[in-house]
Amino acid sequence: MSTSSILNTLLLAFCYLVLFTIGELLYHKCRVKVEITRKVVHIGTGLLALLFPILLDSHWLVLILCTSFAVILIGSLRFGFLPSINAIDRKSIGSLAYPVSVYGCYIAFILSGHTYTYYYLPVLILAICDPVAGLAGRRWPFGPYVIAGGRKTIMGSAMFFLSASLLVGGYFQVFHHVHTATTFVAVLIISVLAMLAEAVSSDGYDNITIPFSVIIGLIVTQSLF
Repeated sequence: MSTSSILNTLLLAFCYLVLFTIGELLYHKCRVKVEITRKVVHIGTGLLALLFPILLDSHWLVLILCTSFAVILIGSLRFGFLPSINAIDRKSIGSLAYPVSVYGCYIAFILSGHTYTYYYLPVLILAICDPVAGLAGRRWPFGPYVIAGGRKTIMGSAMFFLSASLLVGGYFQVFHHVHTATTFVAVLIISVLAMLAEAVSSDGYDNITIPFSVIIGLIVTQSLF
């Protein structure tokens, strides 16, 4: 690992601390509801994680970064700080599952021969589509249903599928310059798998199942096409 990567790790750690601070300021000073501050931190965490393959040249640095914040989050649950993330009225391991998921995506990136799609698509869908589904389901709670112990809505699932389809299709178009019929099928398969993973997951486990389902979708579509 290079000196520049170590310095980048420290820079990223600082950026994450700033992100957590912003969440706390929104919660305490601006009286923003915890469901919103959680989403802000959720999206910000994912967007910062997109820099990992560019700035870090070793999975050990990613592991150190993810483990450090997992420890901070465990401490926040134990000692009652970071209410902008933790002050919710339901059981959730989502904040702890997030760093585990990001590290897993980075490992998938390495195992795929440094194929960026195996990192960026899972992280992007987790960072963007999951909050979109949660906010839409709360704002327009149409079609509530319970599956595998998780309470979801048809509206939330539909918005997850729509946002995932647009994101995957846009990614393929921008970075791979393809818009064929087989690409449409690939977008459909990946989006459906991710939507189902979100639908059947509860208590924050979707932070792991969503990226995993996207990686599976990429493997399946690669073998098909």
